[in-house]
Amino acid sequence: MLRIGHRGAAGYAPENTLSSIKKAVTLKVDFVELDIQATKDRQLVIFHDRRVDRLTIGKGAVADLSLADLRRLTLPGGHAIPTLEEGLKAAEGKVGVMLELKVPGLVEPVLEALKRSGFSGSVIVASFFHDELLHLRRLQPAAQTLALLVGQPITPAGFALEAKATHVGIAFDTLGKAYVEGLHSAGLQVFAFTVNDPADIQRVAALGVDGIISDFPDRIQK
Repeated sequence: MLRIGHRGAAGYAPENTLSSIKKAVTLKVDFVELDIQATKDRQLVIFHDRRVDRLTIGKGAVADLSLADLRRLTLPGGHAIPTLEEGLKAAEGKVGVMLELKVPGLVEPVLEALKRSGFSGSVIVASFFHDELLHLRRLQPAAQTLALLVGQPITPAGFALEAKATHVGIAFDTLGKAYVEGLHSAGLQVFAFTVNDPADIQRVAALGVDGIISDFPDRIQK
C-alpha cells in the first residue's frame, strides 16, 4: 500500500510549500500530492485554493495574479508559494509526485514543466475534471491518471473508465469493502483521501485500498 503525503506533509509544515515537500521526503512517503494552478501569466504554481485570501494577507484569485504578484505574498511561517518546477526539484530522486489539476487547461503546461525539469520519478496526474484526464491519456497513453470522485456515484468505475483513468481517489468515509472490490474488479487502483486519524487509517487499510493520502503519512503502515 502506497503512502501519499497530502499537500506535501501538511500536518507538519504549511501545505504545498517546499518545506512540506521536504518533510514528506524525510517521512519516506511514496508520493507527495500537490495542487497545481496557473497564474495570470500562465506560470504553474503549487497552491490549493482558487483565491489567496485564506493562506496569505493578499486577496484575489490565483488566476488573476501574476507570478510576481504571488512572490510578494507569504504563507504561514514566511514560506513562499512555489512553482511546480521548484516542487519537482525538491522531489526529484526521492519521491513520486501526484499532481492534482485544480482547474481545466493545465495538461499541456504540466507536461511541458515535467519535460523541462527532467523529472525522473513516478507521476500520477489527478483531477475532478475528468475530461482533462482523458485528454492527457490521449496525448500519453501510458500516463498514470487518477479520477477524483465525490460521494458514492451509482457507477464509480464507469466515471473513471470513461476518463481512461488508471486510479480513482475517493473520500475515505464513503468507502466500504464491496466498493473497493468493485473498483478493483474494473482494473482500477483505489486511493483514499484524506485520512488522518490512526483508527481511520487502520480501517481503510483493511478495506484493501492501494494507497492512502494523509496529512500525517508516517501514520500509515506499509
